[in-house]
Amino acid sequence: MTLARLLEDGRFVVTGELVPPRSADPEVVRRAAGRLRGLVDAVNVTDNATARVGMAPVAAAVLAAGEGLEPVLQLTCRDRNRLALTADLLGAHALGIRAVLCLSGDPVEVGASGAKPVFDLDAVGLARLATELGDGRGPGGMVIAPPARFLVGVAEAPGSDPSDGARLAAKVAAGASFVQTQPIYDVAGFAAWLERLAARGLPDRVAVLAGVLPPTSAAQLARLAALPGWSVPEATLARMRAAADQRAEGIALAAEVVERVRTLPGVRGVHLMGLGPAAGVPEVIHAAGLLPRPAPA
Repeated sequence: MTLARLLEDGRFVVTGELVPPRSADPEVVRRAAGRLRGLVDAVNVTDNATARVGMAPVAAAVLAAGEGLEPVLQLTCRDRNRLALTADLLGAHALGIRAVLCLSGDPVEVGASGAKPVFDLDAVGLARLATELGDGRGPGGMVIAPPARFLVGVAEAPGSDPSDGARLAAKVAAGASFVQTQPIYDVAGFAAWLERLAARGLPDRVAVLAGVLPPTSAAQLARLAALPGWSVPEATLARMRAAADQRAEGIALAAEVVERVRTLPGVRGVHLMGLGPAAGVPEVIHAAGLLPRPAPA
């Protein structure tokens, strides 16, 4: 497993993101996977992101693996109770998936689907469930044989962490070994958050992967800046608005963020996100000097 090996070896890792289509067409997933092959160490396969329906992440993860990518399966607590979450984890393990990102999930209101949320567990509870499956225990103490061991990850939003790391500490205590953050634009604020994590000793216990998202336009970045927990400096918005080619400027901005965060104590890698195939993630990887990537294990 490449991601686990690189984290254990202390290497700087690069993860990407694949959003399953609102379609049953496997070729859409294969094409998206092909655009990232050889550029990232692993790829997150999202789970009904922004509360909008897409192909089941387990299916899309298997398709991505078939294209040579190591999938990180995202699972949300929003849509499943603990029985369904356990079933999906066991099925994923049976299909060769060994990394999972445990999420609460975006509010159903965001997607305007009329769906009802579940939230039988929260992200901490899901991380604990995935960890306990590796010890041969399921919900209610049921025996899982053989055990289903996962590399367990979680997410955090540094811009909306009033607990100064207590929320992440709870996830680490539940078994998380890596954390991917919301996209970083305020590098100084992110560095201050890392210092607060260091005061708790967390960077020694969990690998922090800084989120990076190249904005394709000033209007898009302004919309992102208005979301809860996002921190976008006004100078960054002004820079995007002044650019003659805003997509190119967004790629340059993201590459600069990568170069700055990779020097911060406690940062073990970056998680590159893109809103659609034209988002510019491959260009960011090239511009930030993140190639070549280590050969798969």
